[in-house]
Amino acid sequence: MTEFQEKAILAIEAQQAKVTARSPQWMVGEQLKDICRMEPGSAELIAQDLENETMSSTEGRGPSQIAKQLTQERVLTPTAYHLSKGVKCSHKMPEVPHGWRSPTVVKMLECKEYMGCTVNFKTYTTSVLDKKPRLNPVEKQIVFYGTHVAIVEPEVFEKVQELRQQRQRMTKAGRSSMFSGLVYCADCGKRLYFYTCQRYQPNQDYFICSTHRLYEGRCSAHYIRAIVLEEVVWAHVRTVISYVTCYESHFRAIMERQLKLNVEDTIQTRKKRLKRVEKRIAELDQMFIRLYEDNVKGRISDERFSMLSRTYEDEQSQLRTELETLQQEIEVQTKNEVDLESFIEKVRRYSDLRELVSAIYVEAPVEINGKRHQNIRIEYDFIGFIPLEELNRQEAG
Repeated sequence: MTEFQEKAILAIEAQQAKVTARSPQWMVGEQLKDICRMEPGSAELIAQDLENETMSSTEGRGPSQIAKQLTQERVLTPTAYHLSKGVKCSHKMPEVPHGWRSPTVVKMLECKEYMGCTVNFKTYTTSVLDKKPRLNPVEKQIVFYGTHVAIVEPEVFEKVQELRQQRQRMTKAGRSSMFSGLVYCADCGKRLYFYTCQRYQPNQDYFICSTHRLYEGRCSAHYIRAIVLEEVVWAHVRTVISYVTCYESHFRAIMERQLKLNVEDTIQTRKKRLKRVEKRIAELDQMFIRLYEDNVKGRISDERFSMLSRTYEDEQSQLRTELETLQQEIEVQTKNEVDLESFIEKVRRYSDLRELVSAIYVEAPVEINGKRHQNIRIEYDFIGFIPLEELNRQEAG
């Protein structure tokens, strides 16, 4: 069989959701080729590892801290695990079978196959002579869902990816806030930095606007102590959970009405912009036709024609990109009913604050009757802001 024939067969198998690449971490070789089954013990370890990442992120720990924890617990690395099960592996048995490294943890946390799907065309080669594999863009990869048993829920996987994007780190003082990466300035929209030092007591830690910290005149400090923020957010979350638990039908009715109004306003705005973009694209087509006619008749030079046509093409390209984005946003806005159900389901099996809260916006403090007042707005996953005052008022009425 020639190399071209082998590549053609691999391409056909890849389009049929068959595993064509090296098996992911912890998966067993021969069984992977067709059905991608996993060892029961390894499945528990992966699920535990992803759960550790979700919990560790709230405490300021990342892959390196998780790797250290797995090393201390003497958990076998993927290579050591493969070899201990008699599975062929391209690496030799490491000197320290339980010596975990952060890149290994990162690779496992980003492995989509644990959600029960098969991902093909992850890499490509430029030619037959060049054997070096190169990473394929995500949009060129093919994902087949439901090809084998999932050991990690999609929601958990997506939450881990979201937490990893926030890049929450431990401070030099060895402390971090569970809200790091979630707190934003209500005025400039930038994140609030968590600040602490070794001489500070826990009740002295605070958040401050990153714009104010870098460019003092562009935004106010939006200073708030971490302990105060924690008390306010926890009180709000507990109230929301209690309300949904006790008055789910009323909560559903109020939020459905609010989401419907928000969706209608958003969709209306997007559609207006969509019409303007479509109109402008049509105008550019007509302008390009007239420009071409003027060039043919000698009214404008070839250099002028090239410059203007390139300008029109660039504008059209940007508008088409915006057009696709607007169409996608309009489609996304129609899924709020499902989002409300997803939020209520999360409340029922609530286990961690960061599973519910997606962002916290801190407004600038104001002085009222000699006392400092500061508003905080909490944005929840799937449904956004919850008007607790309105819910309580209508329930009392």
